[in-house]
Amino acid sequence: MFNYPVELTPDDNGTILVTCPDLPEVATFGEDEKDALGYAVGAIEEALAARMSDRQDIPLPTGDKEPLVRLSMQIGLKVMLYVAMREAGVNKAELARRMGMARQHADRLLNLNHASRLDALDAAFRVLGKEVMVELRDRAA
Repeated sequence: MFNYPVELTPDDNGTILVTCPDLPEVATFGEDEKDALGYAVGAIEEALAARMSDRQDIPLPTGDKEPLVRLSMQIGLKVMLYVAMREAGVNKAELARRMGMARQHADRLLNLNHASRLDALDAAFRVLGKEVMVELRDRAA
């Protein structure tokens, strides 16, 4: 769903540096490629959360150049909700009003560390005039 391309660069101390062209603030490392890609997930999630907290634009992933860091479906939905809200000029208070809920519930829908219910996310998209579509594909070998 949300796959950010990253660049892996061998560092001079035997570790692998990870950067993300779409999110220049992302920089992390690991002992090997697998370790580095694992840390990249957390670094990308933190960058997205910081941008949301600071009310900044979030660039959607560009391209499918390998390697890709795949974020969870829940994180992807929350980021897409944030992007849709910005496009519609809707803040959290207005989202809560449209959904008939308390503001803290709308806050949780955009909190990347909170496990939101899918029906709540779906309802948020609906009040913004959006529809979530799910597609199941075979994984590439």
